[in-house]
Amino acid sequence: MPLSDQVPDFSGLRVAVVGDLIADHYLYGRPSRLSREAPVMILRHVGEEIGAGGAGNVALNLWALGARTRLVGVVGGDDPGRRLVEVLGESELRTNEILTVEDWSTPTKTRVLGAEPRRTMQQMLRIDREPDGRLEDSVRNAICDRVRGLVGEVDALCISDYGYGAVGPELAEIAREAAQAGVVVVLDPRESLSYFKGITAITPNVAELARATGHAVDELDDRGVLAEAGLALATNNDLKWLMVTMGNSGMSLFGRELTPAGCFVEASGAEEVIDVSGAGDTGAATLTLALAAGLSGPDAMRMANAAAGVVVMENGTAVCTASKLRSALPGAPVPTEQG
Repeated sequence: MPLSDQVPDFSGLRVAVVGDLIADHYLYGRPSRLSREAPVMILRHVGEEIGAGGAGNVALNLWALGARTRLVGVVGGDDPGRRLVEVLGESELRTNEILTVEDWSTPTKTRVLGAEPRRTMQQMLRIDREPDGRLEDSVRNAICDRVRGLVGEVDALCISDYGYGAVGPELAEIAREAAQAGVVVVLDPRESLSYFKGITAITPNVAELARATGHAVDELDDRGVLAEAGLALATNNDLKWLMVTMGNSGMSLFGRELTPAGCFVEASGAEEVIDVSGAGDTGAATLTLALAAGLSGPDAMRMANAAAGVVVMENGTAVCTASKLRSALPGAPVPTEQG
């Protein structure tokens, strides 16, 4: 299949992102000594920061690749929510569609990292703070109203579902209508696979594909079973493309324009992965832009794979810029027919 090493100019593309906003909280420390209280290492605190996870990370990746990006989501009236909006506001993202719900707890992932001086920080512990309940119907409806208002103004819509309630059946109907109107619509799913139908592409990981098709995860190690499951989900959900992300095993693509076996690409990047946080966000964002720019499915998957290979070499939920993608793409693996 003829593929290009050229990264399109994405600056003319307008993209809306909707989904679950997550605050990524990083605590950094240096090993000091063993505690006398318990057999654990004491870290001396050297810093901390807030980053954007979930839909926020998707939006930052789109912006870093050059697209004009608008973001719809919800934060709580808490400190992580306020700091997350500040971080997003430091870019040129359009964040005026973010809702603040005072009694909502902003999903927050605290990662504790430590290392000796001049060594790469390694994650030692993660603590998740999550909302106790679900978003009120009124908030979900407000999200849908904002997305509906943006559909006529964008070339692509990227939906980031992390299971915190921003993505539901109401949004699925808007997404289907947008796809019918010619908007490229891509879903990165968590709990929403069953009701998103008739859109451009869905990007499940292997575990999500297994749950959706009734397989055990290890059954999908067999390429034949993987192809059968992927093609079934793509067909049943009336998708143009289904891209399955498989971590360090690469990516697989299924769709109407391919043989039933689909195509496969090995994981891009160096073997020594530093941090996989947010790689799926980067892949979904890059796939969205590539498809909106008119690239073929295999070309778009290769580009998404190359971008994901860039961010796993950095700590935290990093983004892939257009210049980094231009450097990585020529050396990225080429998709082949699935064997």
